[in-house]
Amino acid sequence: QICLSLVKLLFYLAHSPLGSIVLLDFQPRQFVMVDGNLKVTDMDDASTEELSCKEDNDCTLDFPTKSFPLKCSAVGRCEGINEKKNLFNAYRYFFTYLLPHSAPPALQPFLSDILNATGDLRYGINETLKAFEKVLHLYKSGLYLQKRPLLLKDYISLKGFRVVEHEDYKCWPSYSHLGCLLSVHGAEEAAAICNSQSQCQSFIITQQTTWTGRPLASFQSSLTDLMPDANAVVYIKRSASSGERL
Repeated sequence: QICLSLVKLLFYLAHSPLGSIVLLDFQPRQFVMVDGNLKVTDMDDASTEELSCKEDNDCTLDFPTKSFPLKCSAVGRCEGINEKKNLFNAYRYFFTYLLPHSAPPALQPFLSDILNATGDLRYGINETLKAFEKVLHLYKSGLYLQKRPLLLKDYISLKGFRVVEHEDYKCWPSYSHLGCLLSVHGAEEAAAICNSQSQCQSFIITQQTTWTGRPLASFQSSLTDLMPDANAVVYIKRSASSGERL
């Protein structure tokens, strides 16, 4: 969410009515999340000036660990230098820390491609935004789940009950510090996650949703604390239920 919001912001800056705007003091402390959108807190160090040049050799974009050769345009400006400076700073201060392992395994290669392409400045801001929106579409639609074995058949669904909330086993990246609460596309994906965790014996799909509209599933290691709930369904591993009294 943070990275996508940042890319949308940089897309606007690259195509603003004033021209391409560069953030000269590009640091995480310069940004804040407001209603799920990243905002710049200080525009004092923003500039529309682009480096003037006479030849391509005048257009090297230097960072502490990398340098990038750019083209000198016919009007004597280094082409796209403001956009590229913003994008590489987004890579070094945000993408490298937030993108790895921040998606289901099937989507991680797409994020790795974005990470590598922005780290080498092979992508401009237009291509970067398009790549992020593709990942978001796959994530929200559940298309990344295709060609997976159906695992929900290995579970018994117990309607009208839920598991009493209590501190349980932890998982990453859980939305709760008390247990294992993860975003899923639906019960089938939750079953796959439960199967991959040796502690998991059951799960429920909660009424909570994330910023993408995906529900959160709560995974439990115990079946001992069931309570009536007309709107809930508990999914229990058949192997686990055979040894429990429901």
